[in-house]
Amino acid sequence: MSKDISSLLQSQMQDAYKNKTPLQIRAGNSKHFYGYPKDGNLLDVSAHQGIISYEPTELVITARAGTRLAEIESTLNESKQMLAFEPPHFAATATLDNATLGGTIACNMSGPRRAYSGAARDFVLGCSIINGKAEKLKFGGQVMKNVAGYDASRLMCGAMGTLGVILDVSLKVLPKPETEITLRHQCDIHQAMDNMHQWVKQSLPVSATSYINSQLFIRLSGNHSSVTSAQQKIGGDVIDNAGNFWQQIKDQSHDFFKSDNPIWRLSLASNTPPLENLNGSTLYEWGGALRWLSTDEPAEKIREILNNAGGHATLFKNNKFKTPPFHQLSPGMLSIHKQVKQAFDPENILNPGCMYKEF
Repeated sequence: MSKDISSLLQSQMQDAYKNKTPLQIRAGNSKHFYGYPKDGNLLDVSAHQGIISYEPTELVITARAGTRLAEIESTLNESKQMLAFEPPHFAATATLDNATLGGTIACNMSGPRRAYSGAARDFVLGCSIINGKAEKLKFGGQVMKNVAGYDASRLMCGAMGTLGVILDVSLKVLPKPETEITLRHQCDIHQAMDNMHQWVKQSLPVSATSYINSQLFIRLSGNHSSVTSAQQKIGGDVIDNAGNFWQQIKDQSHDFFKSDNPIWRLSLASNTPPLENLNGSTLYEWGGALRWLSTDEPAEKIREILNNAGGHATLFKNNKFKTPPFHQLSPGMLSIHKQVKQAFDPENILNPGCMYKEF
């Protein structure tokens, strides 16, 4: 289904701006657990759907924000292409799959391939938005090029709708790999981290890594000869149904994520040693740069340890203690965030308090 409701959305925004009415932006609602609970009147973007243009030979697709990821990926698959940042859908079944393009970009969500291909923001070529003053703005375009000044389209990635209502997004896409296999090694975490770093240094075609329950999983993607050569160097057992395994990791339907404990997203330098002074279970991704921690440890302790390790911690879901979900910003960064927010949304009506209570 293709439908353009941008005029309706702009009209609703004009009323909200005039009356200073807070708005809660929503489409598929697949990421309702992320960030602070949203307040304000509902601004429903879900009907703003459809692929606007797709040029397989140019490796570019443009779609409206309410377009389901499943529709985009199905269209790309027909031309043997993909979204290289492998966005999560957070859906246990196809019938529950409501993830949309706008929500994915607004939250800058990327999956297992992110450390080896790039994040969602790295593939955004341009976008159209409605800012907090109800103005339609367009940034970027449909080609990769050097530009003078700040790339505001990528500023929307990770802003969680606090700077503007995303209307449409142009993305660079990539061909699907010719061959893909997943290998498994039984080892401890120290050996796993050493292996992951050594294999990347050797420029092997690694496209995903994950370590859980004393097992290291390595996905190899590329042409047949490079994958076969890498398999011989790495060794290990080839696992069946590898696609299902990586989907469970990507969409967090793996048993690890089914705990009622708070699930923390820890971002660190990939060579940071395991954080052994934290209790709980840990699942490693991205060569050790992303670590999911399931624990009841106090937020203050977790964030102090991450600060000392040069990283940051996000309480991703199951926030039963009502802890601030995002790592505290330094005074300088907080000031910059406030200035950007003021420029795009001076009345603070777009998802207010979604990321930080200050705005």
